[in-house]
Amino acid sequence: MGRMDLRRGIWTVDGGLGTLLEARGRDVSTVLWSAALLAHDPGAIQDAHQEFFAAGAQIAITASYQVGFEAFDRIGISVPETERLLRSSVELARGARDTRAESDPDGPLLVAASVGPYGATLGDGSEYEGSSGLSRTELRRWHERRLAVLVDAAPDLLALETIPTLDEATALAELVRGSGVPAWLSFTVEGGRLRSGEPMAEGFRLVDGIDEFQAVGVNCSHPDEVLPAIAAARSVTDKAVVVYPNSGERWDADARCWRGAAGVGEVEAWLEAGATVVGGCCRVMPADIAGVRAQVDGWTRS
Repeated sequence: MGRMDLRRGIWTVDGGLGTLLEARGRDVSTVLWSAALLAHDPGAIQDAHQEFFAAGAQIAITASYQVGFEAFDRIGISVPETERLLRSSVELARGARDTRAESDPDGPLLVAASVGPYGATLGDGSEYEGSSGLSRTELRRWHERRLAVLVDAAPDLLALETIPTLDEATALAELVRGSGVPAWLSFTVEGGRLRSGEPMAEGFRLVDGIDEFQAVGVNCSHPDEVLPAIAAARSVTDKAVVVYPNSGERWDADARCWRGAAGVGEVEAWLEAGATVVGGCCRVMPADIAGVRAQVDGWTRS
């Protein structure tokens, strides 16, 4: 494919992969969530990707979010096998994309390799606490091998997502620079700031001057955070803006359950504010993504 540009047109991202897998009867209650199924039930992951594509998603995010060499080692999976599973996460999404493209072509469909934060591999909600306990150098070293494997798997782009701090974002930006692989950088935010308490705008500025970054924004956050995030991003960068919040419920890490009211949000308002890549994250199902796509299509026609 030619070089894509996320600033051209409007793109719909998929929803909560783990949420859908759980709804389809798969056990995602372990600390590895849906990543465990890469080893035990890969077909379920590909089926889930296909459901989101059928609902109108144009970008599938892989099941690699919580894959970490140390985390997989703790459950007896070797380094070579972890590398294979990382590649498999891209291949499964690509297989779903190709199947969809053959049966019902709907313009370009993309595979985004998920690169989650260090805290996500701990399985204890650390990514929402705003502190990894690692230095920037340590974070860069930790991400480097996993990122290299995902780049080698040749996704259409990298989704650096749910990043809670400037340090971790900077470490990832340094690794992406010069890779030649398109990417977006997406933060998890609360109260109009990164989970670390740092200003959103400082995080969004990191992508400027790095050609690989096509978009910046927020995910895995409450829908109420979206409009302020779009405004902050638009004020400091001309990159595309990506937003894919949770359903509106909040994760209780202690009780390991979701609390609050569901609902993705007013997608048309996000588009009016300047977002060009929209979708959902945790607790967002294919039916919700169909609703997002309907709002996108309606806004595009108007």
